[in-house]
Amino acid sequence: MEQMDIIARIRSPFAEKFGVPRQSGVVGEVRAKVVFEPAYRNADAVRGLSDFSHIWLIWQFSRAVRDTWSPTVRPPRLGGNARMGVFATRSPFRPNAIGLSSVRLDSVELDPELGPVLHVSGADLMDGTPIFDIKPYLPYTDSHPDATGGFTDGTEMKLLAVEISPELLEKIPSEQREGLLGVLENDPRPRYQDDPERVYGLTFAGRNVKFTVADGVLTVVAVE
Repeated sequence: MEQMDIIARIRSPFAEKFGVPRQSGVVGEVRAKVVFEPAYRNADAVRGLSDFSHIWLIWQFSRAVRDTWSPTVRPPRLGGNARMGVFATRSPFRPNAIGLSSVRLDSVELDPELGPVLHVSGADLMDGTPIFDIKPYLPYTDSHPDATGGFTDGTEMKLLAVEISPELLEKIPSEQREGLLGVLENDPRPRYQDDPERVYGLTFAGRNVKFTVADGVLTVVAVE
């Protein structure tokens, strides 16, 4: 197979893997931008795209590229204790490190320097992630109300209560505050970690957000 070209990169508030939503759309308040590479900054290429409410992003798990692969992985949804076939999961550790995300398309901006920029919500991509392709989401064929979710059906996430002072929240850029709260209430910790004394650090929108979790309550103790 010929090598695929990177057509764009995401600009998101996630500088590292920790804290990235486990699936696209889980935290719909997270705002991001899709910025095209210079060779693809052509307004004609996105003609008609703004008529769609959602788009598919096809991208690379750029931090998980490996020369080898394993037929089974340990899904975080199962606490990292059970193995499933790699093709029954969305693990980044795949024969080809390719990801697929459905995101809301908020607007298409024509920037004088960057060309068309796609403003999206609900992305689960680290900042700088390379994007191979963009396709419109088609409700009449892409939505399956009767679909089943396999082993994920019985492992619904429980949301945490989030406590953060107004003073600390003001240190986060205003357009990203709701996104941060959504990330925190979805519990960014690995499933196997539950130490109420531990202080976790989450890099978000250029800030280091430190927090503890105890008895279903996440408390932000610092924003640096």
